[in-house]
Amino acid sequence: MFYVALKIMLYNKVRSFITLLGIVFAISLIFAQIGIFIGSMETSSTIIDHAPGDIWVTSKNIRNFDFSQPIPEYLYYQVLSTEGVQWAENLIVTWGVIKQKQGGTEQVEIVGYNPDTGVGGPWKMKAGCAEAVKNGNFAIVDESAMKRIGQTQVGDYREVLWRRLQIAGISQGVKSVTTAPIIFTSYQYAQKLVGMLGPDSTVFIIAKALPGYSVDEVIQNLKRRLKGVDIYSKWDFSRRTRMYWTIETGAGFAFFMSILISLSIGILIVGQTIYNSTIEHIREFGTLKALGADNSDIYRIIFSQALINAILGYLLSLGLTLASLKIYEALDLVVAVKVWVNMLMFVLTLFMCLSSAFISVRKVKKIDPAILFRD
Repeated sequence: MFYVALKIMLYNKVRSFITLLGIVFAISLIFAQIGIFIGSMETSSTIIDHAPGDIWVTSKNIRNFDFSQPIPEYLYYQVLSTEGVQWAENLIVTWGVIKQKQGGTEQVEIVGYNPDTGVGGPWKMKAGCAEAVKNGNFAIVDESAMKRIGQTQVGDYREVLWRRLQIAGISQGVKSVTTAPIIFTSYQYAQKLVGMLGPDSTVFIIAKALPGYSVDEVIQNLKRRLKGVDIYSKWDFSRRTRMYWTIETGAGFAFFMSILISLSIGILIVGQTIYNSTIEHIREFGTLKALGADNSDIYRIIFSQALINAILGYLLSLGLTLASLKIYEALDLVVAVKVWVNMLMFVLTLFMCLSSAFISVRKVKKIDPAILFRD
């Protein structure tokens, strides 16, 4: 039956090509939508996910990583002295502006971390090292920020919040969902740089649980000692940040609707093509039934057509998506291509094509072999 289905498809090559084109278009669009959505959500919590440590202490009622409020720095010592805490580190995340070479300004996200431990700092360097920001007005910029702030090299000076900083390193893979470039500097210099923080404030405290203590146990210990702050496990804070951008900004709904529309278009294209093919070969199917074939035999032909379309459409869409990654990178878009996403897309493609075949199956049920004797 698979061979018969293939012969039917090759009988009208133009129609089969147009059908395949429709499937590739729909699946490629879904690939892009899911990849961009996952990539965006990963960037929203990328510093949380890459920072070592199990626990994040934040200001009260914080909604996501990027829009946080200062908390008293003395809480750091309370965290460090809490039972079950192995180590703790301060981290500053706030906003500022950088002066471009051309004279304009660009908003940036400033991250102040301890360069001796690297907690909360860049995790992959293209040039320089993460420790290079200590003892002075030094900064690290990510290579993805070059389009926004202009080409920058190690040793260059750039003006951030009207203070000159020397670029001490170029990091890789650090992007923000807000699209604002991220600049790393030392924790002490970030306190001086951002006037609103002051010398006695931090923004986050990251802690690590001692071996033998569970994260939940340490969080409960911290909650008993610290007042006026929220305390999350690393996983909870990462999820909370992603949910903010997914639900509260409406981004998740927009992506979901785009995927749903693409899937519907694909079902319509494949369904209409297979249905037209069924109508075109209705007499041949009637002949098969007259020769003793039952409905299940014809169903297998129809579903085989859908399966061939699904496999070819999926493989071409996957190849097109992989080939387009450089284009997305040039547009500053992060497209996540993961094994589980590829498997999900294959299931979606099968669902799209096989569900389309049900329209034709209903027609086959009504085929009467007597159709051969009608004009």
